[in-house]
Amino acid sequence: MPFAISIAQFNFIVGDVQGNAQKIIAAARDAHAQGAGLLLTPELALCGYAAEDLYLRPAFLDACEQALDSVAEATAGLDGLAVVVGHPWRRIVDGRECCHNAASVLRGGRNEQTYAKQELPNYAVFDERRYFTPGSGPCVFEVQGVRVGLLICEDAWFPGPARQAADAGAQLLATLNASPFHLGKSAEREQIMRERVAETGLPLVYAHLVGGQDEVVFEGRSFALDAGGFVSFRAPGFDEKLLHAAVNIENDAIKIAANVAPIAAPESDLWSALVMGVRDYVGKNRFPGALLGLSGGIDSALVLAIAVDALGADRVRAVMMPSPYTADISWIDARDMAERLGVRYDEIAIAPPFDAFKAALATEFAGRAEDATEENLQARIRGTLLMALSNKFGAIVLTTGNKSEMATGYCTLYGDMAGGFAVIKDVAKTAVYGLARWRNDNDPFGTGAAPIPERIITRPPSAELRPDQKDQDSLPPYDVLDAIVARYMENDEPIESIVAAGYAAADVERVTRLIQINEYKRRQAPVGIRVTPRSFGKDWRYPITNRFRA
Repeated sequence: MPFAISIAQFNFIVGDVQGNAQKIIAAARDAHAQGAGLLLTPELALCGYAAEDLYLRPAFLDACEQALDSVAEATAGLDGLAVVVGHPWRRIVDGRECCHNAASVLRGGRNEQTYAKQELPNYAVFDERRYFTPGSGPCVFEVQGVRVGLLICEDAWFPGPARQAADAGAQLLATLNASPFHLGKSAEREQIMRERVAETGLPLVYAHLVGGQDEVVFEGRSFALDAGGFVSFRAPGFDEKLLHAAVNIENDAIKIAANVAPIAAPESDLWSALVMGVRDYVGKNRFPGALLGLSGGIDSALVLAIAVDALGADRVRAVMMPSPYTADISWIDARDMAERLGVRYDEIAIAPPFDAFKAALATEFAGRAEDATEENLQARIRGTLLMALSNKFGAIVLTTGNKSEMATGYCTLYGDMAGGFAVIKDVAKTAVYGLARWRNDNDPFGTGAAPIPERIITRPPSAELRPDQKDQDSLPPYDVLDAIVARYMENDEPIESIVAAGYAAADVERVTRLIQINEYKRRQAPVGIRVTPRSFGKDWRYPITNRFRA
């Protein structure tokens, strides 16, 4: 008999246990009304992913247990519907209290069975072995005559758990997921799931989280594969919705059918991830809006465009803070861009406080030439002004530094690093230019075409902290710099192999040394959105005091 599967591809909020429970209950009622026999929620949906050290607090686990009971009670009258809820599960095993990353099958007001995730990731942004104990056996339950084998995220990246479920009689694999986004991850997931399908001969449905949580973003894009490994259903990415897919059984073959949304181009995915990351960080932390320093340069221009797409022009404020070294074209272009996007724009000259700082330090600095000290003073004055505006009006300061700058320390502590959220912290400078051009050619959120003046994209980048300054005075060309950073930092390639690939030894030595000596700065940087397989965040944990050279 045909039935439907519903997937709650929802944006759950970490710690809002009761709010998440209510979303699940509402989804269950909607799914039941649509004739679904099964509702799948993402991994740890009840508490939000990832709750980190909240899992160590008994009161938090108590709240999750109570919320799970409330979902079971509220869905008791939804005849014929099984609701699978991801949640932490505390229990006693061999006389010791432990906690599992789990999912329970709720039906008719009862918790029929609970599955504990077996494969616990402990790499990149994951710390699951800090909190959870692995499970050891399969979970198979029946929905309208179809035996469903339950998996949780990392379980499906290894053959064992899926094989267990198949051996236990499963005819369909259902995996609950909270798998962080990076470029190319959607296609990678589908390929790994295709391997599980090939090994077991079973179709698979993949229920995925959507939304931003601190530095990570989840793009949704839930999908299903038939027994031949072909995509028979794929949800749009970065879109919160309750999804419905039809399940048909023909000659004992289970087919899941719904719309197959295309996987977007890389630039589109990257833009959507950055927009979602800003929107959810600002919204979930209840900031009324955002502000940033708009310099007339490419990085702040890109951040302004992202912020407006995420929050709307009425919740974004741009502040231009010219110094004695600011070129006329910088403030002209900044004004132009602010007008194009319709944001509030203010100018606060920093020459008076800069002169006052230099006067206060004149005796101490007597006989010494101006150097990076005076450059950093300008950046720190700007940071102080932005933070003062943030304190007074409540808006969060968005920092504008990119990954190339974070890697090499081409940024100023308490200056351009001052703020609450680093939007493009994981976007290399070369990618910044590509994204700017993509956004000028596309208007995905309807906030205005071509928001970035062409001259901002084409002029040589400069911090404008001394006369005629250019970024390339201090750094290799960005295409060279970014390639070295990617090889060394993202891929752990040794220096020798990077040189052997054709990069100048002096450039490689310089860049890798800068990466090492600027760890102390990155430790003090705001959290930022992760969009590559390795960011300067949870998946980069190097000692500050460190004499090892690879």
